[in-house]
Amino acid sequence: MHPAFSPIRLTLLAAALASTFPLHAQETPQPGTTKAEHATPAPAQKMQTVEVKGSAEAYDPRRDDTATKIVVSQEEIVKYGDTSVTDVLKRVPGITVNSSNGRGGEIRMRGLGAGYTQILINGERAPAGFSIDQLAPDVIERIEVLRAASAEFSTQSVAGTINIVLKRAVRSAQRELKVGMRRSSSGARGPNLNLQLSDKLGKMSYSISGAAAHESFGRTATVTEDAFADSGLQTQARSTVGVEDGSFTYANLAPRLNWNLENGDTLTSQTFLNAGKFRTRTDEAARTAIGAPAPYPNLNLANESKNSYFRTELNWVHKMADGAKLDTKLGVQRGESDNEQRRATPAGALRPLDNLVASNSEDRGVTSTGKFSKTMFEGHALGMGWDGGYNTREDERVELEAGRLVLPGLPEGEQFEAQVARLALYAQDEWSLSPRLSVYLGARWEGIRTRTSGNTFDTGRSRSSVWSPVLQTLWKIPETKGDQVRFAVTRTYKAPNVSSLIPRRQTSVDNRSTDPDYQGNPDLQPELALGFDLSYEHYWAEGALLSASVSSRRIDGYTRNLVDFDGARWVAMPMNAGRAETRGLELEAKFPLKAVMEGAPAIDLRASLSRNWSEVDGVPGPDNRLDGQTPLSANLGADYKKGSFSTGASFAYKQGGQVRLSERQTSYIEARRDLEAYVLYKFTPKLQLRVAGQNLLDQDFTHRSSYLEDGRGLVVRRGVYPVGVSLRATVEAKF
Repeated sequence: MHPAFSPIRLTLLAAALASTFPLHAQETPQPGTTKAEHATPAPAQKMQTVEVKGSAEAYDPRRDDTATKIVVSQEEIVKYGDTSVTDVLKRVPGITVNSSNGRGGEIRMRGLGAGYTQILINGERAPAGFSIDQLAPDVIERIEVLRAASAEFSTQSVAGTINIVLKRAVRSAQRELKVGMRRSSSGARGPNLNLQLSDKLGKMSYSISGAAAHESFGRTATVTEDAFADSGLQTQARSTVGVEDGSFTYANLAPRLNWNLENGDTLTSQTFLNAGKFRTRTDEAARTAIGAPAPYPNLNLANESKNSYFRTELNWVHKMADGAKLDTKLGVQRGESDNEQRRATPAGALRPLDNLVASNSEDRGVTSTGKFSKTMFEGHALGMGWDGGYNTREDERVELEAGRLVLPGLPEGEQFEAQVARLALYAQDEWSLSPRLSVYLGARWEGIRTRTSGNTFDTGRSRSSVWSPVLQTLWKIPETKGDQVRFAVTRTYKAPNVSSLIPRRQTSVDNRSTDPDYQGNPDLQPELALGFDLSYEHYWAEGALLSASVSSRRIDGYTRNLVDFDGARWVAMPMNAGRAETRGLELEAKFPLKAVMEGAPAIDLRASLSRNWSEVDGVPGPDNRLDGQTPLSANLGADYKKGSFSTGASFAYKQGGQVRLSERQTSYIEARRDLEAYVLYKFTPKLQLRVAGQNLLDQDFTHRSSYLEDGRGLVVRRGVYPVGVSLRATVEAKF
C-alpha cells in the first residue's frame, strides 16, 4: 500500500531538549502507515509543534511495497527518444525483446514469450488486432513490471506482468511539442511528432497526449536452405535474396478528463485511439546450387495491413465515511484489422502463381472492474473486487487464385466468430505485522468461456477456470538500514488464445517442414504453473541498489507447436505435451558514482544479468528447453549530466543457443549485441535538442531452424535481415 504523504504534525520535546537532540530524517514508514503511527508518545512537558511535510519522492514502490514491483518513470521512458515502447522495455532489467527479422518484437520476462509474459494497458488486455509496437512512449505515464502475480491483475502471468499506464496525472499546466526525424544506414527514414497538453480548470483537469510517426524503409534479406543426408552428404543448397521496400504510419491519441466532485469523489474519463498502416513489397529470387530448383524461383510478395483500436473507460472513485474506498471502472473497446497479401510470379514463369488473400477481423468488447478497499486497523488493509468482460471477434477471409475463388462454394469467403466471456473474483490482504515484516495474501478465481463457430468447421466450445492463491512477503533485516528479503509463492496459468483454438488452416506459399501451414486445436487446455520467487535487496545510499533473485516455475500441460506431414502438406499444430520446468537467476546493480567515490561527477551506473534454465520432459535432450527462451541476457548503462548537457549509453547482450522443440525439430537463437546512446542539450528551460543512436554495432537480425525429414535428411533454414545503424534527432519545445 502507498504510504501517507499528507503533512504530518509531530509533537517534539521542549526547546531545551530539542536543541540537545537534533532532528534526524525519519525511517521510511511501512506501506499504509506513517512513522507517527509507530512513535512512542512523548512525556507530558511543555511542547512546541513542528509541521514536517513529507514528499512523495521519499516513497519508492520498488523498496516499500510488499508486492515486488519495478516502476519505470516517464523520465526514463523518454530518455532515448524512442518512438516504440518495445525499444524502451529492452533496457529494463529482466526484460528482453526478441525479433527474428528486426521488425517489431516479442516482449519477454525470464526469457519467456509465447503468452507467458502478460502485457496490459491500464490493467486491461488489448484485443488481438492491436500491435504494441505502435504505442508511442510519450503517451505513457509509467510502466509497472510485476515479477510475481498479484490477485488484482489477471494471473495469466506465468513469467510476470508488464502494465503500461497511459498519461493520467495532471500536476500543472503543460504544453509541449516534439518533432523528430529518424534515418538509418539501411535506408529507413521518417518523421515523428508528439504533443502534450494539460491544465486545470477549477475542479476539472484535462490532459491530451498525441503521437504520430511515418517511416519508409528498404533492405535486402537473404534466406538459405540446405539439406544433408544421413551420411553427411549435402543434397540441397539454395539461397533466396529478397529486395524489400515499404512504409508504416501510425497515430495515437489519449485524451483524459478528471472531475473532483463536491463529496470528495472523483470521476475520470480516459480514451485511447490508435490507427496504423503497414505496407511492404518484396521481390524474391531463389538460386539453387545443389538439388531440385525452387518451386517458384522468382516471386513477388506484397502485403498491406490497416488496423485501428479504440477504448474508452469511465472511472468512479467513491470515498466512504469510515475510510473505505470503492473504485469502479466501465470500459468499451473496439478493434479492426484489414490485411491483403498477394503472392505472384513474373510474367512467363514456368509455374505461374497469382494468389491473393484478403482478410478482415473486428473485435468488440465491454469490461467492468471494481475494487473495495478498507484499512481494518493500523497496518492492515483489505481489498476485494471483480474483473469481468465479454468480447466478440468476427473474421472473414477470401482467397483468390488467378482472380477466381479458391473455395467457389463460399462466395463470401471463410467466416468465423468467437465469443469470449470471462469473470474473475479476488480478495487480497496486506498486513504490516511489524515495522520490519509485511505480508500480502491474495486469492483469485478466474473463469473463461469461449465459443467458436464458422462456415468451414464445427462449432467448438471451451471452458476453463483457475483458482490462484498468492503469497508475498517483505522482511527488512534487523540491525541493517537498507537490507531486505522478499519471498513469493504464486499459482498462475496461460489460457490458449482464440486463434490457437480454431481448426482453420492457414497456408504457406512454399509448404515445407521449416515453413509449414498452421492449424488451431480446439482441444487445447490451459497451462498451469506453480511459482517460487526469492530475492535479496540492499539499499545503501540514495538511488543505490544491489539485488539478487532466484525463481522457478513448474508448468503442467505445456503447449508446443508440433510439425507433421498429413500426407499432402506440412502442418504445425499446438498440443498440450507434458510438463516443463524453468529456473532463473537475476542480478541487478544501480547507483550514482558518488555513492562509491567521493567528489565523483554526476554519473549514474546500472547493470543487470539474467540467467535462465528450462527443461521440457516431452522432448528428448539435449537442449530440450522452452521454445525461444533466452538463456542469458545482460544490460549495462551509464548516464551523465552537467548543467544543460546530458548523455548516456546502454548496451544489451542476449546469448544464443540451440533449442530442441521436438524429436525432429530445432531452432537456433543467434547471439545479439545492441548498443545505444543519446545526447541531450537544453538551450533554454523550454527548448532542447535530443539526438539518439540505435544498433550502433550494426548487427543484423538472424533466425535459424531445422527439421529432420524422412527420406530427405536434415533441412536447415537460416535468414539474415539487416536493419543498419539508426540516428534520431528530436527538437522538444514547451510553450
